[in-house]
Amino acid sequence: MRTRFARFRTVFATAMLVVVAASGASAQENRLPDIGSSAGAVLGPVQQAEYGRMMLAQLRHYGYVLEDPLSEAWLQSTGNRLAAVSDDPEQRFTFFMMKDRSINAFATLGGYIGMNAGLVLAAESEDEVAAVLGHEIAHVTQAHVLRSVERAQRDSIPILLAMLGAIAVAQSAGGNSSDDAAMAAIASAQGLAAQRQINYTRSNESEADRIGIRTLARGGYEPIAMASMFERMQAASRTNQGGERERLPDYLKTHPVTTTRISEAKDRAQRLGATTVTGSVSTPDATRTERVRIDGVAVPDSLRLSDNPLLPSTLSLAGGLQGGDRQEFGWARERLRVLSANTPDAAVREYEQIARARPLDDAQLYGLSVAQLRAGRGEQAALGLAGLLERHPGDLWIGLALAEAEAHAGRADAADRRFEDLLARMPRNPAVALTYADILVARDTPEAGRRAQAVLRPLLNASGDDPAFQRTFARASEIAGDPVRAGESWAEAAFLSGREEQALVQLTTLRKRDDLDYYARARIDARIARITPVVLELRRQGLRDPDLRRN
Repeated sequence: MRTRFARFRTVFATAMLVVVAASGASAQENRLPDIGSSAGAVLGPVQQAEYGRMMLAQLRHYGYVLEDPLSEAWLQSTGNRLAAVSDDPEQRFTFFMMKDRSINAFATLGGYIGMNAGLVLAAESEDEVAAVLGHEIAHVTQAHVLRSVERAQRDSIPILLAMLGAIAVAQSAGGNSSDDAAMAAIASAQGLAAQRQINYTRSNESEADRIGIRTLARGGYEPIAMASMFERMQAASRTNQGGERERLPDYLKTHPVTTTRISEAKDRAQRLGATTVTGSVSTPDATRTERVRIDGVAVPDSLRLSDNPLLPSTLSLAGGLQGGDRQEFGWARERLRVLSANTPDAAVREYEQIARARPLDDAQLYGLSVAQLRAGRGEQAALGLAGLLERHPGDLWIGLALAEAEAHAGRADAADRRFEDLLARMPRNPAVALTYADILVARDTPEAGRRAQAVLRPLLNASGDDPAFQRTFARASEIAGDPVRAGESWAEAAFLSGREEQALVQLTTLRKRDDLDYYARARIDARIARITPVVLELRRQGLRDPDLRRN
């Protein structure tokens, strides 16, 4: 009897581990489309947002997030354009880029959506990137992520009861066969959990495809881009070298692509394309092309825009699904190629390899110049960027890189003039302000520090949740002789980078200074009150800052 009880206890413990593992997998990967579920009771909106914020902070802490204001602004702009026409336009979304070159993207609680640099590198247009974002936005607006948490809690109980019942029957039979029967029961429960996961994943993916394509069209992107991106990822899975696990892009592990799914995406795109046309608006500096939806109205071949005096004369419409590529996507993709490379020199070699196969286009020439700039070849980068700026006058990406290259080439006056011109054109552009401030901080003079503070201060509210911004403002404040502001920004950067306990210690120490004015003390007290509950909850869960423990 004691032997049988010991065997039962062992199998029961194993069963519990299986259930916990199944529940964990479900919470991460299942996105369940239960209509009218009570998932909102599992986590409220504030809790969801806090969960997403802490997840992003931890990713930053371990260095997975790619911190680049230009790339971040492009991704956030693309995502916001889709979110504004989604099924829940009031939902707040935070889009961020990961350094990893594998093809992957994911959505989590609170509207936080991450995308790997590798997915952008695999895309051929901004529409294809938008297709993935639209799909992930649908997972959030349809509460697939939140419902998976609720379903994981419900599934664990019936699966556990089924396992215990099977194990009890097996044990009552006695003999050596009981162990085999018990293990078979565990295997059956694992299979049940896996099958439920597959079923719900298929249902969720189908719903996210359908709603994502609709959001894509509403946002002015090509609906066919979702099918073409699926085909591109499927092709990548066939051509990648390595073992079986390496052959499949990470995105396809949680978003399996089938021929049926691609066909359905194409069919939906064709039906949406019947009620949309491609519109282009030109200015002296740029041309924007996007889809224009005409609800319930057939588009005649003889559509004449000149009949409408309210439309600009530069607006042209053409039927069909082939829209023009957006130049900004090319800059973003090549910049991400450089920033996701192991080293700047490795990025330069990558472009040299591409050039041996075919001439570099302007976007690739921009990427090569950025790689040269990061590799310390400022003069060489400035030469290439100057030629690009002649062909693309007024372009922000090129002009900003050229100003940075001139600064690194030792032409400080020319760089400052170019930065000041950009700042006059776009006084609240985070990329311009942060890049200029970084150049000023590198000079390490009080005058440069004060100018960097002045450049960054107008963006404190809008960019205050960016740790790179806070670190630069902290360095500028130190150089300018403002230790209180520097201390506040260093603490904020620590908090945003997943070091909440460290941020609280820094603020508590800063509060003891006797030179604080009323406003500084009020700001510090407010942040201490905000961060303290987070730190207490982490401590309750046994999570402590390792650096503070060592001290």
